[in-house]
Amino acid sequence: MNKEHLIKKWLNNELTDAEKKAFEDLDDYKLNTNILEAANCFKASNFSNADDFEAFKQQYESNKKPVKKLNWIKPLIRIAAVIVISFGIYFFGFNDSMTSIETLASEKRTVELPDHSKVALNVLTQIAFNKKDWSEDRHVTLNGEAYFIVEKGSKFDVITSTGIVSVVGTQFNVKQRKNYFEVKCFEGVVKVVSNTLTRTLRAGDTFQILNGIFIEHKTIFKEPQWVNAISSFNDVPFTVVIDELERQYNVKITLKNVNTARKFSGGFNHNNLEEALISITKPMGLTYQVSSSNDVVIHENTK
Repeated sequence: MNKEHLIKKWLNNELTDAEKKAFEDLDDYKLNTNILEAANCFKASNFSNADDFEAFKQQYESNKKPVKKLNWIKPLIRIAAVIVISFGIYFFGFNDSMTSIETLASEKRTVELPDHSKVALNVLTQIAFNKKDWSEDRHVTLNGEAYFIVEKGSKFDVITSTGIVSVVGTQFNVKQRKNYFEVKCFEGVVKVVSNTLTRTLRAGDTFQILNGIFIEHKTIFKEPQWVNAISSFNDVPFTVVIDELERQYNVKITLKNVNTARKFSGGFNHNNLEEALISITKPMGLTYQVSSSNDVVIHENTK
């Protein structure tokens, strides 16, 4: 039975016994009755012609003189209740269906989606999805980096500011950072659409857009290395490595006389800052100093 029809008849005290039972079985029955009880605390002025709930409220607040209740108070209260219920349904229904999850610097976490798909979030990453409509529309918005293990079913989309990744059931990693968009497929098939570029990736394929330049290459790994506390890179500008190290360790790195456009291949661990710094500076002929507050300076090795 139509919910709006039931609410309308309830407000007018016109429910039959069967309709009353259906109304009490609504999931928001308690919310509706609570709102009406609150609305009954209102008193109307002797000249009220409120066009909407906000006008009604302002007129009520401005009238301080006690007045006798008129015989049309109940319809007015019910009109106010309808408006309040409408807002209540919107805010309690729509907002409650949205789920947003984010991680902080040096924090990682794994979450389970409504269909039992799993998402591992790297540091400084945000995802959002609508759990209410999930069965009809499986999509997640992403800002940051996340590893998805998707249960088979309808199409599953990961939406970023640079491109959309679409799958049915598979395992893949999506990285959306400043001027850096990367998709790695570890199992199954992944479709990637970014502006005019469309590619179908299979296990081992990598799609990358770095500073506006599209690159395709392969990965030998069976899962992203960051889930094992290692950041790995393949021929990327050194500034990309620095940005990732700052995120993983929540430190500030200052570069002095360092060519950040130089390409780096290698990686660093997430468990020891000193070891991580050695891993990225030694191959590049650089050196570093760490202050007591964990601020880091990296510069050319003059020795």
